[in-house]
Amino acid sequence: MDVVLGGTFDPVHDGHRALFERAFELGDVTVGLTDDNLAPETRSVDRCVRSFKERKADLELELRSFAEKHGREFEIRELTEPTGVATEPGFDVLVVSPETKDGGEAVNGVREQNGLPPLEIEVVEHRYAEDGDVISGSSPARSTSTATSPRMPTVGHRFKSNRRRSVDRGIRPFFYLRCRRGS
Repeated sequence: MDVVLGGTFDPVHDGHRALFERAFELGDVTVGLTDDNLAPETRSVDRCVRSFKERKADLELELRSFAEKHGREFEIRELTEPTGVATEPGFDVLVVSPETKDGGEAVNGVREQNGLPPLEIEVVEHRYAEDGDVISGSSPARSTSTATSPRMPTVGHRFKSNRRRSVDRGIRPFFYLRCRRGS
């Protein structure tokens, strides 16, 4: 199978690693990495986003170990738009997290408009930190926490997100922040 997933991956955290693990279990992997223009738009909180070159170097190191473990190949491609490379022919499965499932369905809508078959959408459940919060890039203190197995949040816990859904395209709009070196 040919598997695709995409993101900003800054920083790579245990939630991303769960996505990578599942992707490599399924097949050879193509990872779309947001370019320097799109990356800041994918942040749900105002914080710096490293350059494409820096993020790609870190991502290659992460992916190499998964590829070796599973005997698979991988490729990193530059994303210039939210639906990315997943709208191109040649893929079978799109790996997503619960909060990006709607984006996966939007990808399939674009594929259908282009006469391509829909991708199977593989949802990888969240990983939780010891305090019960979802591990994500918006909580960098937990970005390298040891993830627990996927589970339901504890009673009274709600996944907090200030991300809004775009009604017209089914893709999240995001806040924009650029890193400025030396400022």
